[in-house]
Amino acid sequence: MAFDAVQSSHQMPLAPLWGSFLSQVGASGIEQLGKKRTDIDQQIRANGVTYNLYAQSESSTVPGRPWALELFPFLLSGQEWQAIEAGIVQRARVLEGIMADVYGPQKLLHNALLPAALTQGHRGYLRGMHGAGIAGGRYLHIAAFDIARSPAGQWWVVSQRTQAPSGLGYLLENRAIISRLFDGPFKSAQVHPLTATYRALIRTMRNLSPGGAKAHIALLTPGPYSETYFEHAYLARQLGLTLVEGSDLTVRNQKLYLKTLHGLEPIHGLLKRLDDVFLDPLELRSDSTLGVPGLMQCVRAGNVLVANAPGSEFLESPALLGFMPGISEALLGETLQMTALPTWWCGERAALESVLPRLGKSVVKPSYPMDRQPPHIEPMLGKYMSGNQRDELAGRMLRDGNAYTVQSYMPLSQMPTWKAGRIVPKSALLRVYAVSDGALGWRVLPGGLMRIAAGGQEIASMQSGGSSADVWVCGHDPVQAPTETLSALTLTATDKRMVTSRAAENLFWLGRYSERTESGLHTAQYILNYLATMQEFPIDHAMRSWLSTLALRNALVIPGVPSLMQSPRVFERSLIAALGDTALSYSVGFNLQALRNAAFNARARLSQEQWDLIVQSEQHFSQQSSAWTTSNQSSATEAIALLDATGVKLAAIMGAQTDRMTRDDGWRLLSAGRLLERLQFLAATLLAGFEHGALAFRPEDGLDGNQAGFNAMLALFDSTTTYRSHHGNRNDMAALVDTLLMDQDNPRSLAWVVKTLRGRLAKLSGDGPQDECALSLMLPDVSQWQLAPLMHVDQQGRPDRLLSLLQACAQAVGQVALAIGAQYFTHSSFAENSVGT
Repeated sequence: MAFDAVQSSHQMPLAPLWGSFLSQVGASGIEQLGKKRTDIDQQIRANGVTYNLYAQSESSTVPGRPWALELFPFLLSGQEWQAIEAGIVQRARVLEGIMADVYGPQKLLHNALLPAALTQGHRGYLRGMHGAGIAGGRYLHIAAFDIARSPAGQWWVVSQRTQAPSGLGYLLENRAIISRLFDGPFKSAQVHPLTATYRALIRTMRNLSPGGAKAHIALLTPGPYSETYFEHAYLARQLGLTLVEGSDLTVRNQKLYLKTLHGLEPIHGLLKRLDDVFLDPLELRSDSTLGVPGLMQCVRAGNVLVANAPGSEFLESPALLGFMPGISEALLGETLQMTALPTWWCGERAALESVLPRLGKSVVKPSYPMDRQPPHIEPMLGKYMSGNQRDELAGRMLRDGNAYTVQSYMPLSQMPTWKAGRIVPKSALLRVYAVSDGALGWRVLPGGLMRIAAGGQEIASMQSGGSSADVWVCGHDPVQAPTETLSALTLTATDKRMVTSRAAENLFWLGRYSERTESGLHTAQYILNYLATMQEFPIDHAMRSWLSTLALRNALVIPGVPSLMQSPRVFERSLIAALGDTALSYSVGFNLQALRNAAFNARARLSQEQWDLIVQSEQHFSQQSSAWTTSNQSSATEAIALLDATGVKLAAIMGAQTDRMTRDDGWRLLSAGRLLERLQFLAATLLAGFEHGALAFRPEDGLDGNQAGFNAMLALFDSTTTYRSHHGNRNDMAALVDTLLMDQDNPRSLAWVVKTLRGRLAKLSGDGPQDECALSLMLPDVSQWQLAPLMHVDQQGRPDRLLSLLQACAQAVGQVALAIGAQYFTHSSFAENSVGT
């Protein structure tokens, strides 16, 4: 589409900012808008930007819908922004003043400037915070305001958010994508930068916290199932904060600590992304698993700064907007520069009676939005209600006026969006953010998050399928260099990133389930291939007994199924049917699902490619195996093909774990989990082979085992190539034991696994990889292994010393796993301390 065509599609001339933007894009650039639209979608998927609509259930395999970002930015002139900025700073000052008064002298209540029903009567008012000596003496550090522009160009406040306003991470990602996509227009427009505002917030939090400039600040998230979890992880990474969940934290002596691999580390500040009611199950919601028992004690004692301080939820009531002008005059002696849409709280009889006749031209909102107690009220547009519905609503309002707030209806202004090769206008609502800058100051983030209503809707909501747009404040900012952009700066971390016990435990199990899945998958592959060629070989009862045992131990068949010796075909059908049975613990399907769940809980540590691969592998395997169960038809050929395809993806997943993850203590635990599972599988497999006679020390044959068992063991150890390259086609038992047990250059030998695992554990403990530690000493000492004694056989022809070593390796796995949990995950040594002491 040419530039003239864009102009002709509008009934009115383009605004100057838009004319400048499109002229910078140019005719050739306009022709490429469709491709740019595709580029945005690809970039969002590549970056893993998601918005978990209504949150994800634990059984869901969907990682959340991609974040919706429009092609065009929303453009604001510097002059228009200055007016918005001044009005927002003033309103932020008023909100801070309200918090200080309500939790202090309460003059606003005594002077009837603020109804008690909207404070003490609000569930968000926390009586335990009254008179609290909060850290830094400041309640609010972030305040968000949803503002709308009228057809006349005036900006009106629609609502305000103080508990945990969302969007600060998403708008950063929006800016990064759109500024690169429109690099020329972005530079030409001299768009005001964002980074200084974020730095001011973190700097202020540090300086006002008990830890001072070197304070340890963490970002508290509800966890991966939160609808905005991507934003939490992204913000923590960009701002250099430790991302934590409530279970990562503990209270000792009214101080907050982070549970790390190496003990408890003090936390001086929390940037919370959690609603107040969930913060402390001891004082707030007792059923909350998201908060920290005793956290409110820490806050009241001034030992931790929380942004925002608990107790600000009542500020989000839309009813409060109607009282803000009088409060501003009382607290600041100032008239509000930015007005709110006319708002009436129906708890006042006069207000109620005045709004009942105008319900058809208003929006009815709940005065207590988060209150789930009856009557639960959703926002309602009067113009879409019938006369009977309005009469019924009026009756409810007369009976319980406190619960209702009425706000004048104003159609949202519209901004251009790009869809299917044409410009489509959509309703838009701008969220702007004020953040703390110094002990008393405020700074407004230049721009904000523009939320776009879904097609045909008048409410801009991400939960209702809306989208977002980057917001450009254009024109030179005299305070900051106009060339400073997010892409040119790096927000550096001042803290060393700590590995929390929870994250480490998830990584540990990610490693264990990765290896466990691979072991079960390879065993199933071998057994199915063996069954396909079994008729070509003489019946070998020892071999069949061994493979039947391996199938049971790896949950490839359910107990009670006829063995390979009894009915090979029934055994085969049972094995195929059990592959995807997630109700069967440790089946291939179960392990893949557990692998995905562990990865989901460690999502912040994984690349988008690795996460996508895990999800795709689990989904594909689940769908294919479920299809067999539904149709009751499956073949060994199809099962082998599915196992082969899954094995290739699993190899890529495990390769990414090895080569594309930071090698910190969390990674060492992931590696330790994999090595423990590998040691367990290899030792148990080799031990069962000897016990069932699939591998036999037979003096009459020198020291040779049988051919089938020999080949099977090499295949299951993934060591066929290694063995044959050194020993040819000889079935020499000493050579086999040397390859599978002693060879420290073979990553599938027990010696390599034990030696590497001991090194990982020593490094994890803080010692050098060659040093010993208590955990590593629980494993057999490879340096003491000698081939000749291990080849000794007793009077029954059993390699007794070799069997004892294999049993010791298998037993050590459980002992080391338990010790790792006790030392790094539970911190049981602190259990005797009470949160109240």
